[in-house]
Order: sequence, then structure tokens, then C-alpha cells
Amino acid sequence: MTRRKPTANRRADIVKTTLDLAFEQGPDRVTTGMIAARLGLTQPAIYKHFPRKGEIWVEIAKSLQAEISANISRALAPEHAPVDRIRMLVRDQLAIVNQTPALPDIMVMRSGDKHHGVLQTTMQTIMEDFRSALISVVDAAKADHSLDPSIDASDAAALVFGVIQSQVLLMLFTRKRENILENGERLLNLLLSSLENKEKTR
Repeated sequence: MTRRKPTANRRADIVKTTLDLAFEQGPDRVTTGMIAARLGLTQPAIYKHFPRKGEIWVEIAKSLQAEISANISRALAPEHAPVDRIRMLVRDQLAIVNQTPALPDIMVMRSGDKHHGVLQTTMQTIMEDFRSALISVVDAAKADHSLDPSIDASDAAALVFGVIQSQVLLMLFTRKRENILENGERLLNLLLSSLENKEKTR
């Protein structure tokens, strides 16, 4: 006899499967029938945990928001050197994209579904928080002279964010994510080298 999974575990399975299908098929094409078939369940079993399909997207939004917020808080902890905080922000964000490759598709999706709208609005808000955190740690790196004090913090943060965007865009085109962390780290090292305070390194 097959044992039923606890509700929390089944909900997590549904969310993960939805994200897997969103990457494979496109988020706007995912149906509850597809989710149920992938999990070997009936559609009513899906609705038992999420009465409306849109509620799955809301759950995804909450989960991603919590994860990114936790990463931001960890990277802003004062015990880390400012440049290390920059590295943490980029590495952790790329790790999320690597684990949730449907995220870029979700961000650029065009849909009239209000629940998709909630997801996109939530992600836009948290990414603005991420950008603000980047500016803050760049300012801190300027203050301790790790980075060139003359650079504009917003411009430098935009360049750092561009490292993430470049890997996301490449993944959107190739649908491959195997080396996203390694490539991102290598590009970030090149960028930080160009932004470092040359006076301090002499």
C-alpha cells in the first residue's frame, strides 16, 4: 500500500514540478493536468492542496521572496568584508537561478492571469531590494578602499548585476545551466579587478 505524503511535502512536490515544467514548456503553458501527470496524481489531488492553479504561483512567489531576502540579509552581515558581500550576493543569486531555471522565463512572461501578476510584482520588488543591497555593499567597499572611491556606486552595482543578467540571458537562449556558477564567478572576478582601488594594491 502506498503511503500518502504529508501535506507540506506534497505541496513542495507540486511547486517543484510546476517550476520544472515552466522551464521545459514555458510558464504560461503549464496546466494542472501536466502537473498531475508528472507526479502520477489526479487533478483533484492537485486541487486538494491548491484549490486554484494560480495559488501555486503565489506559493512560488512567497518561497522565492523568502530565499532571496534571506540571502540579502546574510550578505549584509557586518562580519563579512564588503567585497566578500558583493561576491555572496552574486553567488547566491546565481545559485537560485541554477536551482530555479524557470525564474527568468517567469520574469519576462506576458500573461493576464492575476496570480502570474502577483508573482512578477513580488519578484520585481525583491529584485529592487537586491539592487539596493548591491549599491550598499559597493558603497561599503568604496569606504574601506577595496574598490576605487571615485566610482559611482549605482554604476558599479549595475555592472555587477550585469554579470548575473549575462548568465541568465545565456541560459534563456541555450536552456543550459551547468556552468552558470563558475562562469558568473569568473566574470565577477574580472569585473572586481577592474574596479579595485589601485592605490591600495600598490
